[in-house]
Amino acid sequence: MGRDIQAIKITGEDRRKYRDKVRRSLDAFARMLREQRFDDNPSMVGQEIELNLVDARGMPSMRNAEALAAIADPAWATEVGQFNLEINVPPRQLGGDEFDGLEQEVRADLNAADGKARTIGSHLVMIGILPTLAETDVHEEAMSANERYRVLNEQIFAARGEDMEIAIDGSEQLLTHCDTIMPEAACTSVQLHLQVSPDAFANYWNAAQAIAGVQVALAANSPFLFGRQLWQETRITLFEQATDTRPDELKEQGVRPRVWFGERWITSVFDLFEENLRYFPALLPICEEEDPLAVLDREGIPQLTEMSLHNGTIYRWNRPVYGVVDGTPHLRVENRVLPAGPTIADVMANAAFYYGLVRTLAEARRPVWTAMSFSTAAENLHEAARYGLDAHLYWPGVGETPAAELILRRLLPLAREGLSRLDVSPAHADRLLGIVEQRCLTGQTGAAWQVATVAELSRRDGLDRGEALRQMTQRYIEHMHTNEPVHTWSVGLGPG
Repeated sequence: MGRDIQAIKITGEDRRKYRDKVRRSLDAFARMLREQRFDDNPSMVGQEIELNLVDARGMPSMRNAEALAAIADPAWATEVGQFNLEINVPPRQLGGDEFDGLEQEVRADLNAADGKARTIGSHLVMIGILPTLAETDVHEEAMSANERYRVLNEQIFAARGEDMEIAIDGSEQLLTHCDTIMPEAACTSVQLHLQVSPDAFANYWNAAQAIAGVQVALAANSPFLFGRQLWQETRITLFEQATDTRPDELKEQGVRPRVWFGERWITSVFDLFEENLRYFPALLPICEEEDPLAVLDREGIPQLTEMSLHNGTIYRWNRPVYGVVDGTPHLRVENRVLPAGPTIADVMANAAFYYGLVRTLAEARRPVWTAMSFSTAAENLHEAARYGLDAHLYWPGVGETPAAELILRRLLPLAREGLSRLDVSPAHADRLLGIVEQRCLTGQTGAAWQVATVAELSRRDGLDRGEALRQMTQRYIEHMHTNEPVHTWSVGLGPG
């Protein structure tokens, strides 16, 4: 889905051929499901972590190409903005002490990369939206030098036919217009991958959808955008708006957005890929030579490149992924709702909560989605993005309840049960879920800490908003490097 492409001129014939090829890929995919061609290993997990680059003052650093050259590791790649990087964490199984090993490995990789980035005057920061980012930083010249992003930008605006409006009404208000997709680059996330069998896919995807709001409430880390205090997890609404190909007229007609929660619980992974073809025009209509049905006839495994590329331009909050490793196809749920940061310890705690909870819910005798409307799950996501742990979320058997109370009383025990089923060491499960518990008890998410620290710097030191954000960002980076979970951070001060 991060595939590089060459500069191209897209014609009407390209679009027709691509649509036909996606249909043929979908036919091949359906046949593979019927013939049970997939890897059945349900416990492989992986992560992608997006980060920002800043200079010594905490301001955006437009030097990702130089940083990548210094890091010189194929696990690292560009993202949309020149102030973004991404690391792909190799997949693994989670049993035993693997969470501890994963945490140590990711910390070592990030520390090594940060050390190399410092040689070119940049620093890495994991945060949902970089607080010091200004509107003047998100223009076309700040886009990464990857032709994929430029073609995607052209196609989105060709489909839209007018400038993008970003309108967010939160603690403060933001209304602005842009003529590129670059505001999307402000959004940096952690994506959690979970490999599942085809038969179990629908249950795991439905479970992930049901808890998306809870995840966002727990992990909120994006309260500031362009100097304004907006939602606790502003990244959710910003990403939805910054990639919207629909002018108002198409919205009124019910055309689906590219960043999509969905509209129904599913019964098969095929439902999602079929919706992709039915509802969404191609943005990158690039065809390969492979004939997927002919490959199947020869007892081979097709790459289904067109189906996967199309899927990669539809930004579901929980996205289906088809992959082939060592000649064996598999399916993954890619969970995309979480912001990056604040620390690796927090990231691992969020991951443990997700993997454990989704395992228990997916295997429940009475699935939670049979007692919750799909629209309620979508409403939970946006309520959580607005208010974080102060959000009131609906949950079957509980009704509307504060997010922190829901997590503490109902969902943490289920997450613990799921981690036990995954054979995660009880000691590691206790430590990571203990971070979740303390975050709920203290109410201090990354977003809450950022807001409180900016308020304290403004009150105590008389700083204007811009300088308070800059100093807060520097303190945030200092805390991030301690790997002490965010619920322990002092407000307004660096680490003790």
